[in-house]
Amino acid sequence: QVQLVESGGGLVQDGGSLRLSCTTSGRTFSSRTMGWFRQAPGKERDFVASITRSGSTDYANSVKGRFTISRDGAKNTAYLQMDRLKPEDTAVYYCALVGVLGSWNYWGQGTQVTVSS
Repeated sequence: QVQLVESGGGLVQDGGSLRLSCTTSGRTFSSRTMGWFRQAPGKERDFVASITRSGSTDYANSVKGRFTISRDGAKNTAYLQMDRLKPEDTAVYYCALVGVLGSWNYWGQGTQVTVSS
């Protein structure tokens, strides 16, 4: 059974930085695309960033130039470095792992990020 555990959320001021981590169990990590999503109160869950097994990355327009996704295969961990945070980045952040058929099949429990103005 694949499990994803996020950490690193918290409260930060406008313009600050946080780094989220997502550690996975199982042997699927190194061969699958990882991603980060976020959900603000009353809104749908939105894509933030993804990284393939070869290191190719993709970002939502709203975070390009401020967020950086990376992964460490030896630690089975993916990271989301968030710089120049804004109040509108406040949300619960979820990491996700693509399943065999290419859908986001596995999800973490989420970690709260709050940016104060």
